[in-house]
Amino acid sequence: MIAATLAFVFVIIGLAGFIILTAVKAWKYAHLSVHSRVELYPVPKEGGGRGKYGGSYFEEEDWWEKPRKLDSVYEVIDIMKEMLLISKLFTHQRSLWWASYAFHLGIYVMFGWSLLLLISVFWAPEFFVIGTTVVGVIGFALSTVGAVLLLVRRFADESLRKYTPPQEYFNILLILATLVTGIVSWTLFASPFEVARSVFTFNTTALPPIVVAHFVLLGVTLLYIPLSKMSHYVGKFFAFHKVLWVNDPNVTGSKVAELIERESARPVQTQWAAPHTHPASSDTLEG
Repeated sequence: MIAATLAFVFVIIGLAGFIILTAVKAWKYAHLSVHSRVELYPVPKEGGGRGKYGGSYFEEEDWWEKPRKLDSVYEVIDIMKEMLLISKLFTHQRSLWWASYAFHLGIYVMFGWSLLLLISVFWAPEFFVIGTTVVGVIGFALSTVGAVLLLVRRFADESLRKYTPPQEYFNILLILATLVTGIVSWTLFASPFEVARSVFTFNTTALPPIVVAHFVLLGVTLLYIPLSKMSHYVGKFFAFHKVLWVNDPNVTGSKVAELIERESARPVQTQWAAPHTHPASSDTLEG
């Protein structure tokens, strides 16, 4: 009974930690120093239809004297295509996309399933329970199959294996262990609806060891994801939006000019080995 209570508390701590650590990482990304712009076209936010063929405001004569035409709708659509469909991977490496998309889609479905379980604590008609069960089966199946395929692909593909550090294998195995213990728990030992009710009502009913193990792994996974490379779900927005697509002109009096001037006055915080990142010394000035 004590183990069950601790498992309940740990899952809640893991969920809270996931949210807080994700927010902290997003805040850090948002407050990083000004990056070196890439400006890889097409830039989706370019208005006047230019975003679809790779054009820019530089096409217009005396562009600095004219208001920019922006297409926020097309930009959001392009962002959502990448976030929800992983469209770039589909275009450039489709053989890997099937496994990756099954895995990510399964994770998305699992989050939805968790919300449905929460709702079932307070409202659980038969049709809702059946629908929630179907969603759970789909989520577990997609994410587990995707994780296995990704693991096999990293082992089997020599070119991919060369660039896969041990941490990547650990990440997949951790999530796979969480999924497998969940499948065993909910199909053989306990009802997820009853356990969800116990979690949110702090009912200290004893749980089978496999369910406790699943909760421990789930809590560890939730806390670990924002601290690992798997937190790319946060960085992806900033990388695409702030690095690839920001092409605002740097003209006198603009926000870009103000930002660069402000950032130039900030002391260097990153100690890189490259000589050009170090402050000038008397030796370098004389040489």
